Amino acid sequence: MIIYDASDLIVGRLSSKAAKDVLLGREIVIVNCEKSILSGSKETIMDKFQNFKNIGKPFHGPFTPRMPDRIVRRSIKRMLPHKVTRGREAFKRVMCYIGIPNEFKNKELKTIDEANVSRLKSSKYMKLGDVSRLIGKYDK
Repeated sequence: MIIYDASDLIVGRLSSKAAKDVLLGREIVIVNCEKSILSGSKETIMDKFQNFKNIGKPFHGPFTPRMPDRIVRRSIKRMLPHKVTRGREAFKRVMCYIGIPNEFKNKELKTIDEANVSRLKSSKYMKLGDVSRLIGKYDK
């Protein structure tokens, strides 16, 4: 089992690394999802999430996640072949959490240097917790 700390990591790069690991048969746990980073200006990020919110019928879907851990998990799902049995089985091995649960407090947390926010060329980014707060489903 690999435990990734998502603090100051770019969501897309973290998701691609996690998708590769999970396809190789490893179990992946991602903690501190609310501290992960979405790159881009605030306006473009919020436009994207507002459009996701308005797609589909209210009771029939598609339902888009608004909690930070669910957003990260869905981004990993989109990088897997989730319509094939291999991808569905791999997706079951991914778990994402807000904060650090008690069962992982004393375990070694890994980080991904290639996905760190210091690699961004611009200073335009938002934390995923702030995005979730603005679209209305996260209060921490």
